[in-house]
Amino acid sequence: MTAGEPGAVQDGSSKGGLRAALGGLTTRGRSFLAAGVAAAVCAYVLGQGDLLRVGLLLAVLPLVCVVVLYRTRYRVTGTRRLSPSRVPAGAEARVHLRMDNVSRLPTGLLMLQDRVPYVLGPRPRFVLDRVEAGGRREVSYRVRSDLRGRYPLGPLQLRLDDPFGMCELTRSFSAYDTLVVVPRTVPLPPLRLASEASGYGDGRQRSLALAGEDDIIPRGYRHGDDLRRVHWRSTARYGELMVRREEQPQRARCTVLLDTRQVAYAGAGPDSAFEWAVSGAASALVHMLERGFAVRLLTDDGNAVPGEGSDGFAGSTQESADSAGLMLDTLAVVGHSDGGGLSRAHDVLRGSNEGLLIAFFGDLDEEQTSVAARMRQRAGAGVAFVLDSARWAGDSSQAGQAAAGRAEERLRQLREAGWTAVPVPPGAELPALWQLAGQLRADTESAGSGGPTGFPGGWS
Repeated sequence: MTAGEPGAVQDGSSKGGLRAALGGLTTRGRSFLAAGVAAAVCAYVLGQGDLLRVGLLLAVLPLVCVVVLYRTRYRVTGTRRLSPSRVPAGAEARVHLRMDNVSRLPTGLLMLQDRVPYVLGPRPRFVLDRVEAGGRREVSYRVRSDLRGRYPLGPLQLRLDDPFGMCELTRSFSAYDTLVVVPRTVPLPPLRLASEASGYGDGRQRSLALAGEDDIIPRGYRHGDDLRRVHWRSTARYGELMVRREEQPQRARCTVLLDTRQVAYAGAGPDSAFEWAVSGAASALVHMLERGFAVRLLTDDGNAVPGEGSDGFAGSTQESADSAGLMLDTLAVVGHSDGGGLSRAHDVLRGSNEGLLIAFFGDLDEEQTSVAARMRQRAGAGVAFVLDSARWAGDSSQAGQAAAGRAEERLRQLREAGWTAVPVPPGAELPALWQLAGQLRADTESAGSGGPTGFPGGWS
């Protein structure tokens, strides 16, 4: 991710350029100009020729510096490189800047400055010594943010000074780059529940040819295919060699649902309940992708990532890596929804059996609890992490205790619907809750109550 920014520090063609250069006079240059004009006026009033010459010298010197600096023919290019361009919240990224003098003249003293958002730290400034013709200079600085988001870096700015310090001109490059700060992710323990099946990876099952999603039609011949697999009837029909598809693995599916309703969360900032839910969703989807699941991210407003392809889930291994980046980029900028409820997410889930469903819910009222209970009917297994905003806000009043009682009732209703529902107390660690959810589901299956059995490989 490198942005080439050819910036000629040589402007002089625009009509307003000279006026802008005069605006670049420093305090010293303005003082010299004012002193020269005052001396010339006094010399005219007093009839002192020597004083007039001194005044003209004082007034002309800053003007000459402006013209010389304005007509400077430096040609400088700048390059910025982020390492890396995507970092988790709280981690540092390094920004490398490179300046190349592509003109035939050496430059004078240059001040290099890069624009960065305030949340990433102070604005970096560097003083570059004389750069010879064809030479280069490289500098770097670090940026860090505890808040997820997409932050623009740039454009680069160069400040030119004359040797006497009378004038400063600033030239800006046009290109900028973007640093993506994604939510923090934590490693989760691998869990295996009952009804495990062998196959492709963890929680996988194999489907016979002609029984998979795309195994109905023979495919075209590829170099290295066994000629014994040639399907002659299709070959005659299409006029090219066609081969039968062999048994193909079918990846288990997982949907990570994130509740973003503003009414479901209280507070803001890196330690808020909503940020915990976003970080938890990021950790869950990364963990499930590493376990070999085809994963998609779904929000309460019905938007699914990676997209609406053949099934909406990440596909091959390469696609999984790309989809993980896409989902993390989405979580980097996700905000609160308009509070329309969970019905739109339910509409997305009710089309077919979606396999494993991992949900991160905020506060649920009676209506939203009913919608969440119906979601569970379309999943092979359901795990819900429920955050009570009253507890996260530290509300110990009578109203807060009443809200906590209602939250316990919502958890009971979710469990009766087949969810493995886990309450999330303030400051809880997701790996511990993940382990607890696995134990709860194992106990439920061993007791023969609640939730369907037979989900291959467990849920993680």
